[in-house]
Amino acid sequence: MSFDLASGETLALIGHSGCGKTTTLKMLNRLIEPDEGEVRLGGLNAHDMPAHEWRRRIGFVIQSAGLFPHRTVRENVLVTPRLLGWADARQERKLRELLSMVGLPAETYAERYPAALSGGERQRVGLARALAGEPDIILMDEPFAALDPLTRTGLIDDIARLKSELGFASVLVTHDFAEALRLGDRVAVMDGGRIIQKGAPAELIASPANDTVRDLLAAPRQLAETVGKAFGDQGG
Repeated sequence: MSFDLASGETLALIGHSGCGKTTTLKMLNRLIEPDEGEVRLGGLNAHDMPAHEWRRRIGFVIQSAGLFPHRTVRENVLVTPRLLGWADARQERKLRELLSMVGLPAETYAERYPAALSGGERQRVGLARALAGEPDIILMDEPFAALDPLTRTGLIDDIARLKSELGFASVLVTHDFAEALRLGDRVAVMDGGRIIQKGAPAELIASPANDTVRDLLAAPRQLAETVGKAFGDQGG
């Protein structure tokens, strides 16, 4: 596969389970090394620096947040700034700024542990942690999958707002085309470890390349029709 990403752009990778979406993210973050080819960010090759230094340039948001359970919200959010050697005052400013932006004021949440948070709150802390080191790019691996529909909608709106305010680039992995439509400037459909179609959402909707793309695009509409029919039957 091959793709590029402009500054401030979000590329959504969609496809059925097992198609290679998460593996792609792990290669971008050097959790898996590619057999061939290269990953470049801001003109630098991933293998021109140690893996841990490369990862500090990248924010990673995963399912269920992946917070350290024995660390407070403050300690979770400030993992990367501390590794980068930021001064205490700068760390504190960044903590308060980010927790405010994700709707979790530091005065209330900074000293709580993950077990005292709801699923949506943990995911918001995970987002703040991913942004804390002022990364060049954010990788998001199905960050909404474990959330209830109402919480999911709120978090999608939050990420869209933060992207507008902060201008970060991101790669979003999802199997939900509705999420890809909401957040992606471009969408890349994967199948069997390959990108089979890539473009703006409107392009994919207008001209799906094959049945795989057509089925993924049709799923949200089919769900809406099923729900509508169920409510209609109840009303009748």
